Amino acid sequence: MVSTSYGIYGASGCGRGVMPLLGSSTQEFDGERLFIDDGCALESVNDFPVLTYHDFLNRPSISKFVTIAIADGQVRRRLAERCAKDGLRFHSVVAREHVRMVDCEVKEGAIFSPYTTLTSNIRIGRHFHCNLYSYVEHDCIIGDYVTFAPGVKCNGNVHIGDQAYIGAGAVLKQGTPEKPLIIGPRAVVGMGAVVTKDVPADSVVAGNPARLLKEN
Repeated sequence: MVSTSYGIYGASGCGRGVMPLLGSSTQEFDGERLFIDDGCALESVNDFPVLTYHDFLNRPSISKFVTIAIADGQVRRRLAERCAKDGLRFHSVVAREHVRMVDCEVKEGAIFSPYTTLTSNIRIGRHFHCNLYSYVEHDCIIGDYVTFAPGVKCNGNVHIGDQAYIGAGAVLKQGTPEKPLIIGPRAVVGMGAVVTKDVPADSVVAGNPARLLKEN
């Protein structure tokens, strides 16, 4: 019996990029690494075994940890609730090249890819995905299950609701303490968008400056 099993939930593109970080992250690592994926027909991906969720749950190891590498925040929430119900614990994956400055609080299950940065006075919820070259500036509040694609520029005093998705290269204009820029829950900000105004919940914006493509 192994002491600890670390499962990356999702063996597709996102998960394949996260798995190598488990062996080169800032945390101490001691255990086996596995993919969890109910929809993958392969027995292994990049030399790591692929197990169904049921098989991972019943694997004979003393401790089991899960990192959910699914870009869709709503799917990530459902999987996290499933794992928590079954008593699994969550593991945050933090690349060595990640920079975190002062007074940054991040809850469980986060993924910080290489060359990502948090500056100061930041609060981030559960299961945050921060992809390559993305940053979060001072005094931002980010909810649960939020996804940053690569190269997101989140400037100061921005508040982002649960399950929002911020596309690659998007720029979120700096707000103020009195009037932070608001990205509503489950909103989608398109690739390369420059967001200068609040984005309503459940809407889609794109362009420079960002305009509504789909309203809630």
